Amino acid sequence: MLYTGPCMFTPADAPVALVGYPTEVGRALRELGIPALDVPTEHPKEVAQACQTLRFAGALVAPGQQGQWLGAAQADPEARRVGRIDAVAFHGAAGASGTFAYADALSDMIEASGYSARGASLAVLGNTAADLALAAPLARLGFSDIGLVADSAPEAEKAIRDLPTGLRIFPMSRRDASVKALVSRSDLVVLATGDLPTGLLEPYHTLLDLTGRVSRSAVSGTLLDLAELQLFHLARQLLHATGQRFAPEQLRPLAAAARGTAAK
Repeated sequence: MLYTGPCMFTPADAPVALVGYPTEVGRALRELGIPALDVPTEHPKEVAQACQTLRFAGALVAPGQQGQWLGAAQADPEARRVGRIDAVAFHGAAGASGTFAYADALSDMIEASGYSARGASLAVLGNTAADLALAAPLARLGFSDIGLVADSAPEAEKAIRDLPTGLRIFPMSRRDASVKALVSRSDLVVLATGDLPTGLLEPYHTLLDLTGRVSRSAVSGTLLDLAELQLFHLARQLLHATGQRFAPEQLRPLAAAARGTAAK
């Protein structure tokens, strides 16, 4: 466990805790002027309490550890929707505050890409309500209507509570024969999890593939490039954990150091 003796950090030198990341990430953060220390991956709640006692600024949580951290900090709505925490702030009045920064990073990346969402139609394909929640922040970009497709219609309906009011929302089962018609009326299609049905996309569609399994040759329309998503994600994580804003472009060395942690 972390040492929790009398020596504590001051706000000026408050470090970021790294949960499940390689040591290269700590070095890259220090190059950005952010002190960083590895912490144990076991007993997340006790680690969070120790970080608060030692006055850490926040924590970055690697993919393989995010589910365990859900009960270690006060989860915000984004984290509760997907059942994961990827960044924690220890510097606020509320104590340990956790978020799932990946969801908002998707919105940041799409906005930066120049894609025109206002008035367009969105379809999100997943298996569960938690899968569909990954794309919930995209609803704030101005889409007029959203189709939600999950393994069952009741599962898709659960995701409606995560969306803003005033939208036309169509929950549907993957087995419903109307899925193709629903997608045909959509402009942006998000594949959150699962497989992309054959022949579903038309040349006018834009696909955001969060699974990373769809090949360019399988898409008749436009496949959004996710190469920059990690940069936007790290920027959101650091904003939550430290309160500091970084341009995604500044974080290329940090992203390079963090690659390969998804399997941890």
